[in-house]
Amino acid sequence: MDNEYLIKERPIKAITVFAIPLMLAAFFQQFYTLADSAIVARFVSEKALAAIGASYALTNVFISIAIGAGTGSGVIISRYYGAHDYHMTKNSTKISLISFLALSIMLALIGLIFSEDILVLLNTPYDILSDAKAYLDIYFMGLPFLFCYNALSSCYNALGRSRYPLFFLIFSSILNIILDLVAVIVFDMGLVGAAWATLVSQALSALLSFILLVRLLKKLDSSAFGPFSFSELKKMSAIALPSILQQSTVSIGMMLVQGVINSFGSAILAGYSAAMRLESIATVPFTSLGNAASSYAAQNIGAKKTERIKSGYNAMVVLTVIFSLLIFITFNLFKPLLISIFIEENSIEAYETANQFFVYITPVFVFIGLKMITDGILKASGNVVPFTIANIVNLSIRVALSYLLAPVIGFSICYMAVPLGWIANFMISGSIYFSGRWKRKLGMD
Repeated sequence: MDNEYLIKERPIKAITVFAIPLMLAAFFQQFYTLADSAIVARFVSEKALAAIGASYALTNVFISIAIGAGTGSGVIISRYYGAHDYHMTKNSTKISLISFLALSIMLALIGLIFSEDILVLLNTPYDILSDAKAYLDIYFMGLPFLFCYNALSSCYNALGRSRYPLFFLIFSSILNIILDLVAVIVFDMGLVGAAWATLVSQALSALLSFILLVRLLKKLDSSAFGPFSFSELKKMSAIALPSILQQSTVSIGMMLVQGVINSFGSAILAGYSAAMRLESIATVPFTSLGNAASSYAAQNIGAKKTERIKSGYNAMVVLTVIFSLLIFITFNLFKPLLISIFIEENSIEAYETANQFFVYITPVFVFIGLKMITDGILKASGNVVPFTIANIVNLSIRVALSYLLAPVIGFSICYMAVPLGWIANFMISGSIYFSGRWKRKLGMD
């Protein structure tokens, strides 16, 4: 298919072709943590799983920063590509990668210095603190590779090549599982072995992805890469910073809520960790559709085909409803089997913790999908304030209810707060989209 299909093909076809590789890639990316958790839970111990879980919300914050920053650069690159300005497409890509590398090194150093302090602040149970710190330190060592891979994926998506990140993730996910098994079972390295397996897999994937991107960009335009432009960096930052905040608010909320969950002990934490792993997989179609919405809208804005945005949004609403129904049916039919991947049924407290999570969450997955695609359109159009406010409200609801009511009701309030945050988030973003006020930045009626 023509690489400009996002601005030429029928919206439902273009979005489906673009989004499916994103979803598959995201599923394989989840295998990094899923493989670590499942292998560690089965071959090390339940406490080792809890140790990974103790750092999960914190690592999600850094992943959210990488994704949010990638959104900012991806929107600008998409616009240049849609406008056929290939010289600026190349230069913006270069600026994006350099900026990502600098940011990731800085965050990695901060993480290594303060990892134990952060875990203590999050009320990490003392019996798993040393294991959690060991896992987290190796994660921070690999942070530059994680950031660079996400930057490269954003560049591929901006160019309409969403299938390329999928290929690299299939390779790295398989490698990660093999290295996990070797490190944990053969060399008996335990939790640390799983962490090193992930780092090596991410590093190789980032390196191969970079080599291919450079070759693609050279074919795109014969001119040399231009100098580093702070004005272009400013354009990216204008979208990236609110996107980082938007992506991070939910992760920060999860991290703060985990501080409440941690106070209930390692068994509850193990159940919560299993639930978070499964939830991260269940939401993959929605986050992928949100990323597709950004690239689709941005390329059409660059090509001055803004009339295609509404029909594209309607197509994504249909896809969101379909995926929501499929996920609801799947989780309700196979919930015991899915939870048992991580937790033995005789671990009653941990098992029931994970089971309870899905009682509250599965009926309302459609709202996170609607939130994601709506935010994607707003980001591409430069309307960064509304979805930033919406996500802050989401965060506030989760944290306030958890901290105020968990001591009285129990940890289940932390689960109840999640769908309430999603619904409030969509109501705010949706009101901006359906009112048409987002069009003003584009000069649309």
